[in-house]
Amino acid sequence: MPIYKYHSVTKLGEDIDGKISGNSEIHAMEKLRKMNYNVLKIQKARFEKLERFIKNEKPVKVGDLSLFSRQLASMIGAGIPVTRAIGTIASQITNKSFRNALETIAKNVESGMSLTDAFGGYPHIFADLYISLIESGELGGMLEEALLRISDQMYKDKKIKDAVTSATFYPKIVLTFAGMILVAMVTFLVPTFQGMTGNNENIPLVTKIIYDFSDSFRAHWYWYIIIIIVVIVIVKSLFGSNKGQKIWDRWKIKIPLMGPINYLTLVARFSRTLSTLLGGGIPVVQALTSSGDTSGNSMVAERVRRATINIEQGNKISSELAAIDVFPNTVIHMINIGEETGQLPELLDRIALFYEDEVETKTKGLSTILEPLMLIGVGIVVGGMLIALYMPIFTAVSTQM
Repeated sequence: MPIYKYHSVTKLGEDIDGKISGNSEIHAMEKLRKMNYNVLKIQKARFEKLERFIKNEKPVKVGDLSLFSRQLASMIGAGIPVTRAIGTIASQITNKSFRNALETIAKNVESGMSLTDAFGGYPHIFADLYISLIESGELGGMLEEALLRISDQMYKDKKIKDAVTSATFYPKIVLTFAGMILVAMVTFLVPTFQGMTGNNENIPLVTKIIYDFSDSFRAHWYWYIIIIIVVIVIVKSLFGSNKGQKIWDRWKIKIPLMGPINYLTLVARFSRTLSTLLGGGIPVVQALTSSGDTSGNSMVAERVRRATINIEQGNKISSELAAIDVFPNTVIHMINIGEETGQLPELLDRIALFYEDEVETKTKGLSTILEPLMLIGVGIVVGGMLIALYMPIFTAVSTQM
């Protein structure tokens, strides 16, 4: 649903700037008028990312959202009104953009806007999954339970992301350090060896290649930077397109070492999200679609949407998910049992726990494998370059003898 930015005045004469979701500008204005807001200006929100970048707004972290949801659930459970609870939590938040959003949400809810619409005005903070569970909790009178489910979902999702980030942190550091060493060698060390060998035409081919590259890099270093930037932009553009994203999503679960971890991560995330949504009272088809979309893989999202067509007609969830050939047999078997026993959310929660543990185990194993491999790789590159640089000296000494 589109988001609209508005500037309005309340009955008390207070100016309010905020955002609201609506099917159209007229629909958004109707919502605001029902809250007795005098709308002075309203327009579709555009260039949101650029605007936040210019204002230097810090993104809201998953951990902060999880903590906010748990605090709000606790305060609602203690009998504190929603608007007062949101306002109290907002006053303690240091992230300015998050605090401003919560203060506006509290004012809007106090004026009569539903929580769903109030939170829905900030999609860059509250994702579709978050809004769906808020709507379910609000309509079903289970807002506290819905917020606790959201908090648990975010915490466990963050745990998986942290495990994967931790596994790839060491290789990134080593590669960055290796790149700095190579640049330093090409810039300072290679010219020294080049001066020692002079214009000797009998130098080995590999040494000549290093010399030529060093001359080119030192003379035209800015071109290398431009080329690297252009390559990064082209790659991001390719993978940012729908077609490129689908190709990458298909291959990233098959690449060596990281492929199995990516696959286990998407299975864990899908199971966790589906368990949370079904447990929160979201209809099956909507829950499946949202779970596919939040799995982090466009191929999985597309196939799950295809499966929901037949599920909507009355077919079993397990048989349709088995037909799209995405999830392991263990997951399909557990979903089948969950359907038959009426305990699908609980069994999906167990599936998620199992695969989250698998991700953690495999990421630790990946770190153990990558550390020595990276050191060996860097040693081979640096050592090979040094040997190539010393070869002309060794050749000259042996010729003189």
